[in-house]
Amino acid sequence: MASRVERLADLLVNFGANVQKGQILDVGSGLGKEELTRAITASAYKRGAKFVDVHYWDPHLKRERVLYAPDDVLDFVPPWYGERTLQLGEERGATISLSGPIEPHLFDDLDPERLGRDVFPRVKEWTTVINQRTVNWCVAPGPSEKWAQLVYPDLDSRAALEKLWNDVVHICRLDEDEPEAAWQERNGVLKGVAERLTELHLDAIHLEGPGTDLTIGLLPSSRWIGGGDTTIDGIPHMANLPTEEVFTSPDPERTEGIVRATKPLTTQGRIIDGLTVRFEGGRAMQIEADSGAETLRAMARQDDGGARLGELALVDREGRIGPLDTVCYDTLLDENAASHVALGSAYDAAVGDEDRERLNRSSIHIDFMIGSPEVDVTGITRDGERIPVLRDSTWQI
Repeated sequence: MASRVERLADLLVNFGANVQKGQILDVGSGLGKEELTRAITASAYKRGAKFVDVHYWDPHLKRERVLYAPDDVLDFVPPWYGERTLQLGEERGATISLSGPIEPHLFDDLDPERLGRDVFPRVKEWTTVINQRTVNWCVAPGPSEKWAQLVYPDLDSRAALEKLWNDVVHICRLDEDEPEAAWQERNGVLKGVAERLTELHLDAIHLEGPGTDLTIGLLPSSRWIGGGDTTIDGIPHMANLPTEEVFTSPDPERTEGIVRATKPLTTQGRIIDGLTVRFEGGRAMQIEADSGAETLRAMARQDDGGARLGELALVDREGRIGPLDTVCYDTLLDENAASHVALGSAYDAAVGDEDRERLNRSSIHIDFMIGSPEVDVTGITRDGERIPVLRDSTWQI
């Protein structure tokens, strides 16, 4: 029987990214994730990949840059990184990225403002490729010992890694006899919810709960998306594995009120806890947190769109992550455990052509979690009718 590492690799290659024969596969990994990365490479070549290009991220290099680079170059990224991303789209390639912290707390003593200005390894061209739908891609968890110890600090390193792997096996439905079929069933549920939400033609979404009273306006052609994606050439794939959300692109000028994060946000290697954001006229006017606020403020100042919303996603209680009641300190997993919003770039596919020019544009896309069973989600129609959408994290539509 194949190991869990091999089974996860095969799921990501064959179903997640759905790598095609003759495709170039780009793999983004990190130190400590070598075993899964090699298994993905083997699986891709067995699948018929033309070339597998692996690049490992070493956060120690970012630390040195934030410590010593001149202040006026912290937001500089050599253009060939963006060109590489665009060429992958031109080649109709595929990509798999492994998420999960590599060196928790490595950046804790850095200047938070300088850290927030250095957004690398993210490049803005990746948003272009996603919106052009030229690449079949998948982001998935890559368990590692240091990540496991962050999630389960009371266990020794070996036991913590074993528990994290068991979580990932469950979350990714590898404990099913036929994981792909199980995902297709879940995708059908998510697509059904997305269709029902779209048919309501809502003008806004109101979130209300402890510390939260937020209204997010939608565009006239905003539509909801859930489940898998398809490239412009018709290749189905799972952009996130796992995925438990339905999402849309909101009106970037119509967010009003205050929202309190319901889970810590991990970004730029920093844990931002106790986050509260106040919006006026669509813009985040105040960003406060118990820790890490300066880093998020600096990221939001990257460009004009950094302080506006590019995504609203709703998550119910039927997924496999939320019931674990665990903070994973990984955006991929935590955002699929709770409803969330994202500061920064929006997704073209979530609106019609007539509203595309109105979407938020930014070099960042920072998701943070705002949902819980205590947060009510209500839809508001253009006639002012209020329609319950989520109560106790359960769909009402």
